[in-house]
Order: sequence, then C-alpha cells, then structure tokens
Amino acid sequence: MKTMFAVIVLGLAGGLCAHLGWLHYRLTPMHDDLDAQLAWMQRDLDLSPEQYARIKEIHRHSNSRLLALSTRVTRMREELAAFEQQRKTTGEIDFLEFADYIQTRRAIDRECLQSTRALVDASTEVMTAQQRSRYFQLLPLLDRPGSVPASN
Repeated sequence: MKTMFAVIVLGLAGGLCAHLGWLHYRLTPMHDDLDAQLAWMQRDLDLSPEQYARIKEIHRHSNSRLLALSTRVTRMREELAAFEQQRKTTGEIDFLEFADYIQTRRAIDRECLQSTRALVDASTEVMTAQQRSRYFQLLPLLDRPGSVPASN
C-alpha cells in the first residue's frame, strides 16, 4: 500500500515538474532582437565593435524590407495551399490564375534573392578579407556566379 502511494505521489510530482517546465519554456521570451540574431557574426567573425555597429545598422535598415518580403512569401504559400485544396476537392485548377501565381512567385523569389544579396554585399564591405572569407564559408550562400570575395 505504501509503495503504491509512493508511486502515485512520484508520478504526480513528475507530471507537475514536466508541466511547469513546459510552461517556463513557452513563456520565456524568444530573443528576437537584432543583437541576439547577429551575435554569431560578432563571435564567429571576430568583428570589432565598429564593424559590428555598422553591420547592425545595415541589418536594421534592411529589416523592414525583409519583413515585408517575408509576409508576401507567407501569403504566396497560403495561395498555393488554396490551389492544392481546390485541386483536391474539385479536381480542377484555373490554369490562367495558377500561371499568374507562378509569375508573381518568381518575381517575389527574385526580389528576395536581390535583397539578400544586397544585405550580404553591404555586410561584407565592412569586413576584412579574412572575415569575408570566413563569412562566405559560414553562410549557406546564394548562387553567386563568379563570386569571389574582394580583397581588403
């Protein structure tokens, strides 16, 4: 009888600990600030305080544009899901509307690529040749034909 009571109490205690841990994890604010997002650059590239401040300003300046593009990409994903749902339910798709979707999606993809390239290029202008080389190694970089990091 005592053993069964102990098992129940330990089970309840374990469940309570798990629940409180989950709540703590869910309620802990995520680090969405720019410093937290750019900390890896400062650490891995050994940026000077001046370099870091300049790169932070470059990212801050481009942030609103990238967020707007992110919103447009999310909207395009929702449209694609709607096309897929229509295909599944009716077995039909408006091919002219879908062609327009594809054209818009390609334009947004090009815009995202250009914005990302501009951000990367502006950031690398602040770096030394060694830092730039390391940065290109760390980034899952975009297709950059003929891209060779410029020397400082």
